[in-house]
Amino acid sequence: MAVIIGVARETAAGERRVALTPETCKKFVAAGASVRVERGLGRGAHFPDPAYAAAGAQLVADADAALAGADLVLCVQPPPAAAIERLQHGAVLVGTLQPQADPARAAALQALAIVAFPLERLPRTTRAQAMDVLSSQAGMAGYKAMLIAAQLAPRFFPMLTTAAGTIRPSKVLVVGAGVAGLQAIATAKRLGAQVEGFDVRPETREQIQSLGGKFLDLGVSAAGEGGYARALTDEERAEQQRRLGEHLKTIDVVVCTAAVPGRPAPKIVSAAMVEGMQPGSVIVDLAAETGGNCELTRPGETIERAGVVIAGPLDLASSGALHASEMYARNVFNFASLLLKDGALAFDWDDELLAKTVWPQPPAAATPAAAPLASAT
Repeated sequence: MAVIIGVARETAAGERRVALTPETCKKFVAAGASVRVERGLGRGAHFPDPAYAAAGAQLVADADAALAGADLVLCVQPPPAAAIERLQHGAVLVGTLQPQADPARAAALQALAIVAFPLERLPRTTRAQAMDVLSSQAGMAGYKAMLIAAQLAPRFFPMLTTAAGTIRPSKVLVVGAGVAGLQAIATAKRLGAQVEGFDVRPETREQIQSLGGKFLDLGVSAAGEGGYARALTDEERAEQQRRLGEHLKTIDVVVCTAAVPGRPAPKIVSAAMVEGMQPGSVIVDLAAETGGNCELTRPGETIERAGVVIAGPLDLASSGALHASEMYARNVFNFASLLLKDGALAFDWDDELLAKTVWPQPPAAATPAAAPLASAT
């Protein structure tokens, strides 16, 4: 019997992305799966129902009909506990699930022996790049963050020579040179600004420079494991703060992107630094969802302090829902392909991408609904 894949509309406020596009639906059907989707699934991302039907999906009236009896459930945002409780016992759930962030959600998953694959836990290896939802969505978020900064700024980004005189280009600083930060740097450069990138990992210098930005060296290195920064010592942090505070007095726009998965965002821009910036300056804090890199950031709000506008946008990837969904859905398909063998569910727990992503651990005795648990060969 073919694996039944169920996908329901996202219920999180403002979420427009989808975990399944007509493109990936067609691929799942070609792999032998049966796909059920709730009507209106892709409306927010501009994927109409007829496109899903043409790709081989069965359109059903509501979420319950889409998920009832589904062996494999795909999502973007973590479903609430009430939705999880309606899933089939032993079903497989793939998405950005954050199970440890909500005890009720974690309990609901465990009560039904759901085999959960939170994709934010995926090892960041070369082989996993095609499945890396954090990177694909960060790229859209960094792009949108810089556009928000340009909209809020009371200045032109590029240099302009006019009959009224020459307008100097805006000076833009991007804090954090991960995927989001690098995309923000590239976008600011395209808009004509003078761009600098700051990161405590020295290996990001070449990446920043390759995009036309200048690497801001504050004399503090915090290279860590897995491509992430280590925690700074008190002395290192104090020196970094002093030098950064002086530099921010010359900056027009700051876009903050520094984050460490599973932890609160590091506080980099203090209230005192903000008060030292020029009136009319702008800060867009992409790390607002995890507390913000700026001490004054209010998640979901745009405020003003000492003449400086501070924006803390949330779920920015969703604002580019069409392309963000295309990338996310491809990531999901590439990962889910590891679970499908001859149209049935099969698990190879010797594969680190499965073993290190599953939550809470490889369910050695679990049996998914669609097929006996097996090791792929």
